[in-house]
Amino acid sequence: MSRKRILSGIQPSGNLTIGNYLGAIQQFVALDQAGEECFYCIVDLHAITVPQDPVKLKEKTLEVAGLYIASGVDPTRSTIFIQSHVRQHSELAWFLQCISRMGELSRMTQFKDKGKGQESAGVGLFTYPVLQAADILIYHATHVPVGEDQKQHIELTRDLAQRFNSQFGETFTIPEPLIAEVGARIMALDDPSKKMSKSSPVEGSRISLLDPLESIKKKIMRAVTDTDNEIRYDEEKKPGISNLLTIYSLFAKKSIPDLEREYEGKQYGTFKKDLVEVVTEAIRTIQNNYYGLSQEELLRHLRNGAERASAIAEKTVREVKEKMGFVL
Repeated sequence: MSRKRILSGIQPSGNLTIGNYLGAIQQFVALDQAGEECFYCIVDLHAITVPQDPVKLKEKTLEVAGLYIASGVDPTRSTIFIQSHVRQHSELAWFLQCISRMGELSRMTQFKDKGKGQESAGVGLFTYPVLQAADILIYHATHVPVGEDQKQHIELTRDLAQRFNSQFGETFTIPEPLIAEVGARIMALDDPSKKMSKSSPVEGSRISLLDPLESIKKKIMRAVTDTDNEIRYDEEKKPGISNLLTIYSLFAKKSIPDLEREYEGKQYGTFKKDLVEVVTEAIRTIQNNYYGLSQEELLRHLRNGAERASAIAEKTVREVKEKMGFVL
């Protein structure tokens, strides 16, 4: 059975949350440990589709890279790199833009959400799904770990790959989305109808991976539940406790039905105290690994990752340019 080739990335904006960890990074680690060929980038070019503080952008880029490694992604097995360090991403994005259509980009839900139909919305925000397609296609990724909210972008990537292959000859691998069955969407602690967001202005809505452990305890104990005090999974009628059960399940590696049986007849307070222990134990390990990683070591891993990624990316871009008729 051949290895999967995986590509995924996270934007260096805001503070990475347990939503990012459980919905993405935990899957990155599992794929890495399973021996798949993994490319994980910090997508700083995507981050600048909305205004960023330059000092913060640099700080958060290194922070995300450090948290990949601290969470268990092995930089000697997986290729970890900063998107802007591989210039071919931007080059391929231009070629793909030239076969993209205004209609298909205007239908992207994330542009509708962030641009809100305003004429002042940046062009980069409109075209960034094409850059995302370039990120994936440039490495001939076979699978892309994504949440449900990104599935539309993978469909666009597949459409662009098929369109290019049809016009210029077989070139790109058609990628498949990898969507986790549980935990792809961790919801906000204060409002379980909304996804937990690293950029939310409400501090109590999220648990960040670098939050002080005492702060994490307070956030969990204050998390929204409901009034019937029954620990049971029901997304529609009990979204708050269902979200906490999902978090508990993924951190403790226990099934939700097992947790329901374990806490049958028990109070929410007891459940939340145990959840605090499970979450803080895991985050303590991540934080110890993160603060034990020197910047010199981190930069070395990123340089090595960019070199490995660039070698593959350059080969892909050269083939694309040759097929499109550019003089090489």
